[in-house]
Amino acid sequence: MDLDRFLNINNVKINNIVAKSLRYTLYLLLIIWCLVFSNLIQFDKSAISLCLASCGILLLIPTIFINCFNIEKNYIMYMVIICTSLASCVLCSFLSYYASAIILFPLLIASLYYNRVLVLFTTLINTALILLSSFMNLYVGLIPNDPLALNIESAIFYNFLPKELVLIFMSFIAYFIVDRNNEMMADIFIYSQQLKISQEEIILSFANICESKSKSTGEHVRRVSNYMYVLCEASGFDQTYTEMVCTAAMMHDIGKLMIPEEILNKPGKLTDDEYAIVKNHVLYGEALLHNATGEIMEIARTIALQHHERWDGKGYLGMKGDEIAYVSRLMALADVFDALSASRCYKEGWSLAQTYNEIALGSGTQFDPDVVELFKNNFDKFVEIFNAIPDVAPTEDESQQWEIQSTAKIHTDGQ
Repeated sequence: MDLDRFLNINNVKINNIVAKSLRYTLYLLLIIWCLVFSNLIQFDKSAISLCLASCGILLLIPTIFINCFNIEKNYIMYMVIICTSLASCVLCSFLSYYASAIILFPLLIASLYYNRVLVLFTTLINTALILLSSFMNLYVGLIPNDPLALNIESAIFYNFLPKELVLIFMSFIAYFIVDRNNEMMADIFIYSQQLKISQEEIILSFANICESKSKSTGEHVRRVSNYMYVLCEASGFDQTYTEMVCTAAMMHDIGKLMIPEEILNKPGKLTDDEYAIVKNHVLYGEALLHNATGEIMEIARTIALQHHERWDGKGYLGMKGDEIAYVSRLMALADVFDALSASRCYKEGWSLAQTYNEIALGSGTQFDPDVVELFKNNFDKFVEIFNAIPDVAPTEDESQQWEIQSTAKIHTDGQ
């Protein structure tokens, strides 16, 4: 993840905060409207209703785009500024200097975003709207204008200039606040990236320990992680969640640390009792990760427990269909693809065509049919990953020690 995308993700969160604050502002406008109609404030009721309704519509527009349409584009923050600035212009036009404080509302909203250009944009657009409201107040103001602002020249001097000076002063403050916040966000991003890399290295180290114990290679976890990336992306996951799933996927066989080596690496077919012990690695994996905190570890715990489940319910734990977490259904396919296609010192890998056909035949029985369709549509990417991350060739001693038939071992590697 680069810094720009990190800030964009943060802007999406800010959009939701802004939408919530605008909804609360609507409540304030409603209270003012109630006070007018209760005769506590003497205004022209029809005119003030039109004024408040116009402001309400303007403030609702960003909320509709953010919360109803779920649009996460950068232009949303500019829309927010335009709508809030127009609302403040309407209020200043009708309520004269009594609404002067409202000119700072768009600037306050702009300062929430980590964007210096947005602060400058807000200052410029509000300068134009303050000037416009000063003129409009001469003709449509509900409250008598400032006694000194009786014509266009005096309105500029006594109405526009004071507001503009305040706006410029506060814009400088907002600009430096945003500038400082940008530096802080950059530091946070660098720290989070370093933490993420460290976490991934630790996870990969544990994954490699697991694979070395079962005489597999570290390339297996890297390939499986990349296969998961393809399936997550095809599933429509956002980039952040996809990266977390791919990191968590490397821990899928962590429970094998608890399986005796003489069973895990037995050069021959396992007995029923031995196979039952091997199956327990999913429970051990869940237990090892049970107290780990964080979203990545939560995903890893789910995958470790469920990645041997089958769509038809004939997996290790008997879960079936939608009872199996979606990420675990993705993992089941990715793990089996690599177990079948990759060569080991004890077996030859299947051809990619054979592996493709085997997974296609498993649709609706071993695998979620929708996941199989994703696999078929992105098979070329699986092939690219398979070719890009080859296994390290085993030594001659390893080959002699672990030379057995693939059928005697395939169930402990991912079936």
